[in-house]
Amino acid sequence: MPRMTEKASTADRLDADGAKGERVAEAPARPLPRQGGRGGRIWAVSKQRLSSADLGAVRFFSRSARWRVGRTSAVLISRLGNGWIYPILALMIVEHFGSKGGRVILAAGLNAGLLHCLYPLIKRMIGRPRPFRMDARVLSLSGVLDEHSFPSGHAMTLCGVLVPIVLAWPDCLPAALALLLLMGWARIATGHHYPSDICAGAAFGFILSYPLSVWALAV
Repeated sequence: MPRMTEKASTADRLDADGAKGERVAEAPARPLPRQGGRGGRIWAVSKQRLSSADLGAVRFFSRSARWRVGRTSAVLISRLGNGWIYPILALMIVEHFGSKGGRVILAAGLNAGLLHCLYPLIKRMIGRPRPFRMDARVLSLSGVLDEHSFPSGHAMTLCGVLVPIVLAWPDCLPAALALLLLMGWARIATGHHYPSDICAGAAFGFILSYPLSVWALAV
């Protein structure tokens, strides 16, 4: 009798499980939600096209560094942007403007310190790989300080340093723009940045440093 009872209970459990399985099988499948709908698809396609155009621009500018003169210039300018360019700018300000440049140098130093602390955080948050990591045709011409591309720390810091200089002496604007463009070219030609990295870095540098520069020059 115990064996029959055990078999009966086992059969009951199997029947119950089978009924559950049938009910689950008969339940209508829910369609998977679309990722952002039509707007999300349009954004994804647009983002892919922009990334493709960005990488194509890197390939174009990297050709200018194939020859020795272009390669040497790009590496030298890029390394100056690691920090050496800022003492040079400070000496030039003191040489041309004397004691009047002290406040400008102070504002530029404050901006450089602030932006140098901020851009690594933004880079890690975005996490965009550098161009030479994404395309074997793009070569890295020098070592990198970190593995992230967006935004350009060189462009961000340089723009922040140039803002108080231009505010104090507007005639320096053409030279400042030329220097910023030259740094942008060097960072792209070395395979370390996309054009959008340079534009974003310059924009961040201007937006973040302008209020501080106005305040520092007015004190």
